[in-house]
Amino acid sequence: MSRLSGPDEDVSSSGLSISDIRFWLALWRVKGVGTKTYLSLLETFSEPSKVFSASTQELKNAGLSSVVAQRIKQVDYSEIEPDLKWLERKDCHLMCWCDADYPVLLKEIPDPPPVLFIRGDRNLLSSLQIAMVGTRNPSPVALKTAQAFAQSFANFGLTVTSGLALGVDQAAHKGALAASGRTIAVAATGLDRVYPASHKPLAEEIIKIGAMVSEFPIGTQPKPGYFPRRNRIISGLSLGVLVVEAAIKSGTLVTAKHAMEQGREVFAIPGSIHNPLAKGCHYLIQQGAKLIETADDVLEELGQLSLVAASEDNNCENNEALLNGPAVEHEYADLLEKIAFDPTSVDELVIETDFTAEEISSMLLVLELQGLVSSAPGGLFYRCSTE
Repeated sequence: MSRLSGPDEDVSSSGLSISDIRFWLALWRVKGVGTKTYLSLLETFSEPSKVFSASTQELKNAGLSSVVAQRIKQVDYSEIEPDLKWLERKDCHLMCWCDADYPVLLKEIPDPPPVLFIRGDRNLLSSLQIAMVGTRNPSPVALKTAQAFAQSFANFGLTVTSGLALGVDQAAHKGALAASGRTIAVAATGLDRVYPASHKPLAEEIIKIGAMVSEFPIGTQPKPGYFPRRNRIISGLSLGVLVVEAAIKSGTLVTAKHAMEQGREVFAIPGSIHNPLAKGCHYLIQQGAKLIETADDVLEELGQLSLVAASEDNNCENNEALLNGPAVEHEYADLLEKIAFDPTSVDELVIETDFTAEEISSMLLVLELQGLVSSAPGGLFYRCSTE
């Protein structure tokens, strides 16, 4: 959904009108309707408007308690006015579960958010991302390491995703920005505010060339329980999570746990055995996380193939040697043959190949990492020029 400018205008990439959006927002604000309940209701009623028009008994038959069903029947639509007013601002968007550009990777997690508030470039949510997380009180070495790694990832063409917190998060965002790269900050508050407040200038920098994202409605203030919820989105958007420095008992390890549960790659940078902030990384390595020494270590793992070094612009100017080289296995080459230079959907590729939609989505990520294909809005992909 883009900015609101008229009462009957279609404002969502899936064609939702403002009146439709009101139902999406109102249902998200009903106390007792979390992510899983919301998506269950969508599965039963297909859209939020039908949830509100359902009888109390129908809502109870759908698995809701009498209390929650009654709250839906008595919903106060004035509560969504802050959301609607915020959406009238420049570069403010709402992304709904049914939108064509809802990130494929995020849809795969156990509890994806049904709506996302976005400031900045909404298309970045479907870009290839690496999450970087760590302690809020890192050592000077960890700060330099985080910024250097983020700069390398951005130069390669990956979007660096983090949580806008002090310490490692801050260094990750700054590293990406220093390379004129793309970065996403996932917030644990409504996007009408920035937490911590000292990061307002950084947030504004991110919005100019990246994006701020939150599942929380406008006006939501930070609470301890919101940060673990935020963390699952950081890992859910990303191909993998890099832990730079973290204590054993920390929110960073919560993010790593989410990543493992979501089937994402987890990477950890080792440190001194005498550094208490390295113990979290060492624990993760013992649990199966990949020990990382350089940014190239991460890129090789993400690609699952021998990745060819990308240019600083990562603008898909690859040659035939890349296509015919050992970096592309036969099945990837077969899929690449079916991808047109005009935007092509995954559904079209399913028809043209013997691969499933899940297999194609995974393979497209690898091909995009190699610079052989690029993504377009609406979940489409096109082949890059090899001239």
